[in-house]
Formats: sequence, structure tokens, C-alpha cells
Amino acid sequence: MKLTEKEAARYNRQILLDEIGETGQLLLKQARVLIVGVGGLGSPIALYLAGAGVGTIGLIDDDTVSETNLQRQVLYSEPEIGLSKAEQAKLRLQALNSDIRVEAWNERLTPQNAECLIANYDIVVDGCDNFRTRYLISDTCVRLDKVYVYGAIREFDGQVSVFNYQGGPNYRTLFPDEEEMLAMPHPSKAVLGVTPGVVGCVEASETMKVILGSPTVLSGKLWHIDLRTLESYVISLV
Repeated sequence: MKLTEKEAARYNRQILLDEIGETGQLLLKQARVLIVGVGGLGSPIALYLAGAGVGTIGLIDDDTVSETNLQRQVLYSEPEIGLSKAEQAKLRLQALNSDIRVEAWNERLTPQNAECLIANYDIVVDGCDNFRTRYLISDTCVRLDKVYVYGAIREFDGQVSVFNYQGGPNYRTLFPDEEEMLAMPHPSKAVLGVTPGVVGCVEASETMKVILGSPTVLSGKLWHIDLRTLESYVISLV
């Protein structure tokens, strides 16, 4: 497989990077990535992976666009209020990059459909907002030997890690007690609009690094940032 002239021109700024080149751009073109949830986190993840030329992007979300989403969910606009997030996100990504394939499911990821959906992708990226779905993603990725790029936000804070990568730890390494996590009160919905933007961009970056085989993938580590102070740190999970 080779890049077309159009692709070589479109992705020129990436191809100029020693870490990518034409070989890396072909890897991006061949990659298949599933984004679970196309809200605050999923918006920047989807936009930057589509812009980067990831060849197949799957979107799963059963929600509709609401006015309160628009403060942070940059995939959407006012005329789309009340419409399916998954379907509108698909249209937006196809408008951004007609060379890629976008697959959309207007449904929730469940124990009944998770294995069938995730089996078709190389990497699952976390755009969701609850513990139950994250345990489901992690357990399914472990069974199918798929990589799970994790991200979570609250107010001004966010964190990212890469699970199940080349024998590395998974989500249960970070949060081993599922019953305790599910019993916790649901966190506040308060969030600075740019928080998911920052964290989602880091998730997109880690996804690309996994595809490109980077030696610095955030596996076995957890990155955290506090946007109030701009303090960030990385802790070891192993």
C-alpha cells in the first residue's frame, strides 16, 4: 500500500516528522479505532484522529445533542440539538476528512454488544463518563487482546493512561475493587469546558503513538493534570 498524491500532500506536516514519515502515515491509514462516547472527551479525540488520517474510526453513543453539551462538545452546533450524537459526529468527521471511513452506532456499549463491536478494531479510546462502561471496555479488551486508551475528567482535573498494551496493566490495576467504585456517588457534572479538550487531545496523541509503535506510550503509567495550577505529573502503576 502507498499513499496517494493527495494523501501525501494533505498529511505533509505529519510526514515531515521523523517519528512518522510515510511509513507511519500508512500505519495510521490502516488503523481501526473505536471511540466509546462522543461527548466532551470524544469530540477532540474524534476530530484529531480524523484529521490525522486514521483510516477507520468507529463511534458509539446513544445520546442526543443538548444545549448544555455545546460548552465543551466541540463536534456539535446549535442546529443539531436533539439529534443523535453518533450520527452527527459521523457527518462532521466525514466533512473534515472524506478519505477516511467512519462507522457510527446510535446505541450504548453493553455486555451484549461489546465483544462483537470491539473485535473489529485495534484500539478502543475512552470518551465515556462512568465506571461501569470502563470496566466493560477493559475486560473486553483483555479478552480480545486490544489496547484501551483511558481518559477521565472532573472539574479542572484529568488523567490518561494506556491499558493492555504489550502485556502491560489494565484498568483493574488502577481500580481493582469494582464493587467499591460502582457504589461511589456519581461525581459532580461541573467541568471547565477546556478540560475534556486538553485530556481528549492527550488521548488522541497516545492513540497515535500506539499505532506508530512509539517507545514512549503511556503504558504502566498514569498522567494527571490540574488546569487550575497547570501542575501535571506521571505516576507508575507497576
